[in-house]
Amino acid sequence: MSKAVFVALVTGSVVLLDQLTKWYVRRSVPLYDSIPVIDGFFSITHASNPGGAFSLLSGIGDSFRVPFFLLASTIAVGVLFYYLRQIPTEQRWLLFAVAGVLGGALGNLIDRVAFGEVTDFLLVYWRQYQWPAFNVADSFISIGVVILIGHSAFAPSEREAEQK
Repeated sequence: MSKAVFVALVTGSVVLLDQLTKWYVRRSVPLYDSIPVIDGFFSITHASNPGGAFSLLSGIGDSFRVPFFLLASTIAVGVLFYYLRQIPTEQRWLLFAVAGVLGGALGNLIDRVAFGEVTDFLLVYWRQYQWPAFNVADSFISIGVVILIGHSAFAPSEREAEQK
């Protein structure tokens, strides 16, 4: 399978899964309602996030926030495409990571363009502590970043690879 096909399949699958799950939640769970999945730990909770990660800039007016996130998303997508071109075809985990981040960025960008905010619905909590609600796109962005960090930290450098 070519690099372009692999990246397109991963990116497209992430966007499709993200958009289908968000559509289902918007259609089936009233805003701010919650459905416990694992009592005391995890629930499906319909939330909307006009800001970025952890609701960053959510209190800022639409006239700044919307163009800012559209521009930031567009730049991020461009950087990811550039980075994808640099990755050798045989480095599938690295391609998967970047394609997952790209799919997540596109999934959230679709929400911002279509609705002016991102639909979140996965809520992890324990007692009075809770992680901010997130979605499938956020999950793939996080997984991709962890893989990229692991690759950066543990992959041999080009110099080390040449010495072997």
